Amino acid sequence: MKTEKAIFAAGCFWHVEQAFKEIHGVIKTSVGYIGGKMKNPTYEDVCSHETGHAEAVLIEYDHDKVSYNELLNVFWKIHDPTQLNRQGFDIGNNYRSAIFYLNEKQKELAMKSKKELEKSKKYKSKITTQITKAKEFYKAEEYHQNYLEKHGLKTCRI
Repeated sequence: MKTEKAIFAAGCFWHVEQAFKEIHGVIKTSVGYIGGKMKNPTYEDVCSHETGHAEAVLIEYDHDKVSYNELLNVFWKIHDPTQLNRQGFDIGNNYRSAIFYLNEKQKELAMKSKKELEKSKKYKSKITTQITKAKEFYKAEEYHQNYLEKHGLKTCRI
């Protein structure tokens, strides 16, 4: 089995994690924080909007069963990439839309998929999704991991 990793931010990480857990070929997900300036932030730190971190999901997947492009397609479908620093009622830079690439191939594929989506004119507003080199990913507190599953929920959307 050839495993690879991917990191996406698309609003509340509970929703994002659940969407990717349902994909055949995804082996493991972890919710956490990335893209900020503080080491080892807590949920409260990130929610202060002072650290610059995004709520994100680290995905480990079997490349023989699901491709990075397929994961990108899911990413674009599960949120509104035109909303700057928010998704629905969740507002703040921690809810931003972002792809954190782990290598140059992921960067190339992410940029290509974003350009294709822009060309499609699916959205009237500009796509605000950031495509950024991944730095340190800090795993969120245990109570956030598999949150919806632990609470018997399918979605966190009202």
